[in-house]
Amino acid sequence: MAGLLDRIRRADRPPFHAMTPQQARAAYEAAAEVLEPPRAPLARVQDLHIPAADGTPLPARLYAASHDRLPLLLYLHGGGFTVGSLETHDSLCRQLALRSGGAVVALHYRLAPEHRFPTAVEDAWAALRWLVAEAGGLGLDGSRIAVGGDSAGGTLAAVCALLARDAGLPLALQLLITPGTTAHADTASHKLFANGFLLDAASIDWFFEQYIDRGARSDWRFAPLLAPDLEGVAPACVLLAECDPLVDEGIAYADRLRAAGVAVALELYRGLTHDFIKMGRVLKEAGAAQQAAAMALQQAWTP
Repeated sequence: MAGLLDRIRRADRPPFHAMTPQQARAAYEAAAEVLEPPRAPLARVQDLHIPAADGTPLPARLYAASHDRLPLLLYLHGGGFTVGSLETHDSLCRQLALRSGGAVVALHYRLAPEHRFPTAVEDAWAALRWLVAEAGGLGLDGSRIAVGGDSAGGTLAAVCALLARDAGLPLALQLLITPGTTAHADTASHKLFANGFLLDAASIDWFFEQYIDRGARSDWRFAPLLAPDLEGVAPACVLLAECDPLVDEGIAYADRLRAAGVAVALELYRGLTHDFIKMGRVLKEAGAAQQAAAMALQQAWTP
């Protein structure tokens, strides 16, 4: 990991916070899969659209290793609510589908600053409800559905799990990969790993500024650690990186889930940074984390 960070530093790419959102998206798109294995071939890869609450068609992509009636995972990509797309997380979603044996439906929710909070939350929740209702039409099993994501997508997945509980919609699992859960990036790990560990403090501030007004940040749909009650949400698989500004809030969220009686599988990957799960070409731990996620999904989907 240290060697990889050194190579990234030597490449001397401009940080996200020095770019416009459009430039940041292009830069992330160009670099997102460089450290990942080639996209795995699958029996089924299908582009589709899922309607948002306001009727806007949201791009989505279905991945499955077979044409059977499979359980499914709604996957929400990371990128600080500002960058990221179906393309940036294609390799990861293929791995999750291949390793778990289930279907993965990736959603391209609308991004900030064009679409600020709570649009991403509303898009993710609309997609989850649509999949429950329409899974049969896709040849999938809507009675066995999970929600997951990494980074900002992990935040959205945690929020969707709370909304699902409140709506009486049973989920098999919430898969939270290095999620953000706090309002103000003020934990000890944010200070300890503020610079030089891939996700810098200045970029986190920039992402937040694109997405949400400061006065709204105590809304639990942005900071699920502030949700008044976590009892009764879906079981969780939480995958964290030790050298990640977000690690403390990930642990705190897992602790709150456990205190609320929610089953939690927590894995902390030592010596690794944010986004490590997308570095499988160079880090064996990325494959191990993908396998841990896949096994958690398999167990959750087992009747």
